[in-house]
Amino acid sequence: MSAPSTTDPRRLAALVVLVGVSCALHVGKLPVAIPVLRESLGMSLVQAGFLLSLVQLAGMTLGLLVGLMADRLGPRRVMLGGLGLLALSSALGALSPNVETLLAMRVIEGMGFLLAVLPAPSLLRQLVEDGQTLARSLGWWGSYMPLGTALALLLGVPLLGVVGWRGAWCFLALLSTVAALALARWVPHDARMTPAANANALGPRLARTLRAPGPWLLALASLLYSGQWLAVVGFLPTIYHQAGYADGVVGVLTALAAGINMAGNIGAGRWLARGARPGNVLMLAYAAMGLGALVTFSAQGHPVWQYLAVLVFSGVGGLIPGTLFGLSVRLAPDHGTVSTTLGWMQQFSAFGQFLGPPMVAWVATQVGGWQWTWVVTGACCVLGILLARRLQVVWNRRHEDV
Repeated sequence: MSAPSTTDPRRLAALVVLVGVSCALHVGKLPVAIPVLRESLGMSLVQAGFLLSLVQLAGMTLGLLVGLMADRLGPRRVMLGGLGLLALSSALGALSPNVETLLAMRVIEGMGFLLAVLPAPSLLRQLVEDGQTLARSLGWWGSYMPLGTALALLLGVPLLGVVGWRGAWCFLALLSTVAALALARWVPHDARMTPAANANALGPRLARTLRAPGPWLLALASLLYSGQWLAVVGFLPTIYHQAGYADGVVGVLTALAAGINMAGNIGAGRWLARGARPGNVLMLAYAAMGLGALVTFSAQGHPVWQYLAVLVFSGVGGLIPGTLFGLSVRLAPDHGTVSTTLGWMQQFSAFGQFLGPPMVAWVATQVGGWQWTWVVTGACCVLGILLARRLQVVWNRRHEDV
């Protein structure tokens, strides 16, 4: 590939974010496809919950290892490999004859997804030198998941109606291939940006990461956010279908609920760039998610209030990933452990997303409805507020040292 024709860091950062959005489409394709898959393959509700969460299995088990790999090999190189694997597994998933095969392909998709998105904040840090621009870029990066999910939810229903779920899987495989070509064409090679990237041994880098308090707190905060967000937004199409809403209405309502999460992510980047205290931002977001989930699942018979509560849950909750991504490049022990810190954070985030949907589905099955699922999300929010206070203490100490 030839060298890129522009070195504008904002354009390069925008390309990295768009690559992340293309990856998030693979996560977002599931919610609107679940009713179709249940009819086509005879899938149970609990199996649907695992299909939603299995994409996170790789991150749950290999996040730290992939972070070490990205710090050692370079983020661009690892992202290209992930996009290739994501394209291949989605194409093979389109050929699945039964639920078991589709679940297996979902695991491989998860590995490709992890490789493609985990190193991105580290790559952004290499591409963007200005501190305020970096904070905003990381805020935008935090929106890659809600934006991709919203697009998948909005466009998924008409796409499924035209090409079916197998055609949709093939289309996204092609899109990941295009994303890989764009990244290879426009983003500079890792060696040009980090000539000494391979100098540090894996063992000392891992030890520096796990001995520091920041990576642990970031990881736990990410776990408490990710599981409840995916559970609520991931099952919204199923909830609305059970309530008798038309497919088109379901797609629009769920897409807006997922997409509004972007506002929080972008807002977090702007607040941090202006000097906001990250612990306060996190506490506000966890409190809003707890209140939003309580109203969403307990205010039966008041659909307008319930939907407004969903928007609060997702929109204000978006402050959390935007803040955590911004903190990750600041609370990593040093420049050589950014991807490793992100890998640890991703591992816990994936664990939350793996447990969240099946747990919520199990509670709904046991009580015969969705009215008590707020207890799960509420517990996560209380713990998240406590963690946010501790993160602020660590942040203050880091700034005092600097």
